[in-house]
Amino acid sequence: VAIHRARVASAIGIDDARLASVHQVHSARAVPLESPPGEPIEADAMVTATPGLGLAILTADCQPVLFADHDAGVIGAAHAGWKGAIDGVLEATLDAMEDLGAQRSATTAVIGPSISQAAYEVGPEFLDRFVDDDPGNTRFFANGTGDKYQFDLIGYGLQRLRDAGVGHAEWTGHCTYSDPDRFYSYRRCTHQRQADYGRLISAICL
Repeated sequence: VAIHRARVASAIGIDDARLASVHQVHSARAVPLESPPGEPIEADAMVTATPGLGLAILTADCQPVLFADHDAGVIGAAHAGWKGAIDGVLEATLDAMEDLGAQRSATTAVIGPSISQAAYEVGPEFLDRFVDDDPGNTRFFANGTGDKYQFDLIGYGLQRLRDAGVGHAEWTGHCTYSDPDRFYSYRRCTHQRQADYGRLISAICL
């Protein structure tokens, strides 16, 4: 893990001691950072205006979302699974960036490798939760097998970002589940009854 983190830090041009991360708990908490935390912080998003500080998110099907307002010199990184997304982690990240001087209309948000709708089967109770939050959320569900549905996590994340007022939002187009040669996937490993699964890292720095 230390070797891989050092490689990531080198790839974005910083020392590995300057690569910050948090203890992710599927929350909607976003924290501002000026340096890597000395002790683990429970949160699922980070923002900074400190040059040379990298922000790193770990995922294995959930959405890694990287944010940047280049004009203001403010960046953010969020871990947005379905729970964090519905609870508002993307909006919390933008709020925290605004506190550091960013403007939503000048912010770009990019969703990295995530599980696609074709691979994300959920039950009726999952649909109910999203419909209870907003009846319009039915557009992110397609009929699956039996009483199952296919959930468009990425489409949902993009819509939340656009509704929140970001200047530009996009997905890289990579599905974690369907590309085992390139990406780890919690759901794929579960389906294949593997003992464990890896993590992908998504990082950004000023």
